[in-house]
Amino acid sequence: MEEEVRSEKRRHKTSESDIQPELKKHSNPSQLSDDISHSYLLGNECAPPTDIADNENIANRRALESDDQHPHTGPEDPNRPPRGYEYCDHTADIQVHSWGVNLKEAFEESCVGMFGYITDLQTVEPKDTFSLEAEGQDLESLLFHFLDEWLYAFSVEPFFTPNEINILEFDEVNFKIKCEGYGEPFDLKKHPQGTEVKAITYSAMQIKQHDKGYDIYVIVDI
Repeated sequence: MEEEVRSEKRRHKTSESDIQPELKKHSNPSQLSDDISHSYLLGNECAPPTDIADNENIANRRALESDDQHPHTGPEDPNRPPRGYEYCDHTADIQVHSWGVNLKEAFEESCVGMFGYITDLQTVEPKDTFSLEAEGQDLESLLFHFLDEWLYAFSVEPFFTPNEINILEFDEVNFKIKCEGYGEPFDLKKHPQGTEVKAITYSAMQIKQHDKGYDIYVIVDI
């Protein structure tokens, strides 16, 4: 019965998994370092979509604000932090652009970027740890299932909302990930409601490697 409910609620689940997420107390929450850019950075390639720019929701407004006016969209930009994410304009949907010095960091930032569109992550406290695994047939499908697993964790009880993702194991040969997220259950009394992310898509998905690391582009259905 549990698997039937799970498969019914997941719109883009393409393979069954016996992995059960684990929720436990996060006794030593790691703090994000100052050199990590978690959104709020928009450049010429990633201008705010009109519908989002007009949205009065505080979670979305915060994602469009920046203390630094430099465009941080390309690896050639000397002002871009080593890792981070931003939101790019796309018709009807939203594209999350993330980057890092390696695949692990770029994947982590992509997931945090997705949740940053759902709520204001500054209101989320790293009280609990949620563990899960994901696998794919290649890097693109691994990225898809990685994000899809986290979206599912948010969509059902305990509606877990992380403000940080830590990939513990990244198997780039067999395309498997073991990871943890640090956060807490979503609470409308505490967390502002941003834009609902309905599903992850393969549309225009890109994983680009360059001499400074990786850039990832993922379009999510909103």
